[in-house]
Amino acid sequence: MTEHEKYMERCLWLAAAGAGQVDPNPMVGSVIVCRGRIIGEGFHREYGGPHAEVHAVASVTRPELLPESTLYVNLEPCAHHGKTPPCADLIIARGIPRVVVGTRDPFPSVNGRGIEKLRHAGVEVVTGILEEECRELNRRFLTFHEKGRPWVILKWAQSADGFMDRERQEEEMGRPVWITGTDARRLVHRSRAQEAAILVGRITAETDNPALTTRDWSGPHPLRMVLDPSGRLPHHLRLFDLSTPTVVVTQHPWSEKENLSFLKVFPGEDLPSRILEYLRAARKLSLIVEGGRNTLQGFLDAGLWDEAHVYTGRVWFGKGIPAPRAGGKSVAMDPLGDSLLTVLRHPHPK
Repeated sequence: MTEHEKYMERCLWLAAAGAGQVDPNPMVGSVIVCRGRIIGEGFHREYGGPHAEVHAVASVTRPELLPESTLYVNLEPCAHHGKTPPCADLIIARGIPRVVVGTRDPFPSVNGRGIEKLRHAGVEVVTGILEEECRELNRRFLTFHEKGRPWVILKWAQSADGFMDRERQEEEMGRPVWITGTDARRLVHRSRAQEAAILVGRITAETDNPALTTRDWSGPHPLRMVLDPSGRLPHHLRLFDLSTPTVVVTQHPWSEKENLSFLKVFPGEDLPSRILEYLRAARKLSLIVEGGRNTLQGFLDAGLWDEAHVYTGRVWFGKGIPAPRAGGKSVAMDPLGDSLLTVLRHPHPK
C-alpha cells in the first residue's frame, strides 16, 4: 500500500461515519498530513453542515503547518456556493500546497471545477487514488448524478426450494409468512435505514400488511411507497397509519393528508421508470424494492436495478409463488443464523 493509499483509506473510514446522516449529499472524509503525521481530519456529518475539508482544517491545532501539508479527500472539493462556501476556496486561502483526491464529483456544479480551480491557483492535485473504493462508498450519489436515477436494490426472501411465499389460506392473509429468522430481519431493517425510499406492490401490501419502517434498527425510516394502480387497497393497512411519509402510486388518488401523498399514473405507463423519475425529482438517492414478485420482475425486466439482496431460509414450501431469478454477479454471501444472504450486482445496469 502506498502512502497516498494509506491516507485515502483513512478518508474512506471517516466518510462512512456520515452514512444515513448526509443524504442527498455524498459521504466525504478528509485527512491533513504534514511530515508523515496526521495533523487534522474530519468528515461531513450532516446535510447542510460543514464539509469534510472544513472540519479537517478546523481540527488542526498548529495552522502554521498547513502551508507544508497535504490534504487528502475521497471526493473532489466543491467549487461552488451551495449551503456552504466552496472548499476549494478554503484550501487555497489556507495555503495548502497539495491535494490528493479519490474521485471526481459528478455533481453538475462541481464536475472537475474544484480540481481546475485548485490547479489554477498553483495547488498540486493528484487524482484517482483508491478510485474504485471511493466510487463504491458513494455508489448511490454517483449513480444518481451519472445515470439520473436512484441506486436500486431488489430484496426478497425465498425458501430453500425457491419460493417467495406458500399457497395461503384465507385466515393467513394480513400477516407475513416468515422465511428467515431474527438476524436476517434485523439486517433488513438496517438496510432500510440506509436507503432513501422503499417500495412494495399491492399484493404484498395486502397479504403481509407490512409497516416498512426501521423499528428493529436505530435509524431514519425510508420514504414508503406502495403500488396500487387500481386504488383497491383497504385504508386500514399499516402503510396508511400516517406515522411516516408515504406515497401511493395509483391511477385513483384520494384525499392527501399529512404524511400521505400520491403519484398519479396512467394505464399502460412504465411504472419502474415513472417511480424512479419521481424519486429523482425528490432527490432520493436510493430505492429498495421489497416485493412482491410482479413488482420485482418489473424492475428486472426493465434492467433498472443495481443490486439484489436474496435471503434464503431453510424452510421448504413445495409449491407457492416462485422467487425471481436476477442473474448478475455474486459479490457477497453471508450466513445469518438460519438463513443465507446473497448479494448480486447487475453487470450492466441502465
